[in-house]
Amino acid sequence: MALCMDSPAPSLKVENWLRGEPLTNFQAGKVYIIEFWATWCGPCVKAIPRQIELQEKYKDEGLEVVGVAAGEIAPTPDEARTKLDAWLTEKFPNLNYRIAFDSTGEMNKLWMDASSSVGIPTSFVVDRDRHIAAIGHPAIDIDAALPKIINGTWRSSYQAKAADAKRIAADQRFARELPILETIQPAMEAKDWQAALSAVEKGIAAVPDSLLFREIHADLLLHKMRDTANGFQVLRQQVRDALEKQSDAVRGLIAVMEQLFDPENDMAHLPRAERFAIGRDVSEHIRNPGQPSDGLSFYSHGALAQYYYESGDKQRAIEVIEREMTWLADPKVPDAKKKDYMPQLLQTLANYRGEKVC
Repeated sequence: MALCMDSPAPSLKVENWLRGEPLTNFQAGKVYIIEFWATWCGPCVKAIPRQIELQEKYKDEGLEVVGVAAGEIAPTPDEARTKLDAWLTEKFPNLNYRIAFDSTGEMNKLWMDASSSVGIPTSFVVDRDRHIAAIGHPAIDIDAALPKIINGTWRSSYQAKAADAKRIAADQRFARELPILETIQPAMEAKDWQAALSAVEKGIAAVPDSLLFREIHADLLLHKMRDTANGFQVLRQQVRDALEKQSDAVRGLIAVMEQLFDPENDMAHLPRAERFAIGRDVSEHIRNPGQPSDGLSFYSHGALAQYYYESGDKQRAIEVIEREMTWLADPKVPDAKKKDYMPQLLQTLANYRGEKVC
């Protein structure tokens, strides 16, 4: 049976509990975050401080966070469990929530596979009546919904239904992307750009709505193969597609700007006139980008700011960075996210003003 929002929460069939008391069933009246993660997954590790923060913040309102390590890599399950235990002791000795270990595949089958979730970290929020209230990435999909889940207003909202439909579509798309990514990655690692280009073009044909494949395509042409004529043609098409689709348009346009104005990339080989012509066209459509609640990172508009700065409009570049700093300073934003992005924003702002960071 498919697992989605409003489904009864599946069973907890856990092999071992490495931290906290065993949890055998969900209690009515409590809220649970069941997060699937692994030590080898960078975004999973980055999410742990936030889970610690949530457990502490909402413990008096009945929240229980449970980390499920169901994808650890080792020659044997015993070695995986031992390695995980040692890793937790070293990295998070004062962890304040439960950690479950499972190598049998049961938890993945009951939760991840049943919901068509294909990547980690993935969190499942179990509501006070023991039904699924939300599924998704802990930072992008769960953070904003959690206060409403705790006060009982989330599941009946239009926003919740729209978020679940978007999550299902994204997971279905990623399931189509994954086999193709597995052919692209080895070619990229071997710097066989022609083989990578062939693979990514097949990917675009198979999954036309994949922004990931379009980003790889543009990066290959512009920055790896330095085929600027075809690279600019690809970016122009990406702009047209983003504006035509409307949905997720800002994300697609920001991706174009990152190819042309990411301050961390060398752009010296790109023809200036064409680069700035595309930048000017795109900037007109994202003058007032939406807040980061749409899933864009707080530093995702750095390329837009860089365009303004290089174009000579330093004041507008500063305004973009200051706006992102204002969003980041919101008390609702997790401290871990502030620590990730604020130093970058401060440094960029200082660079634009010709100052030193205090």
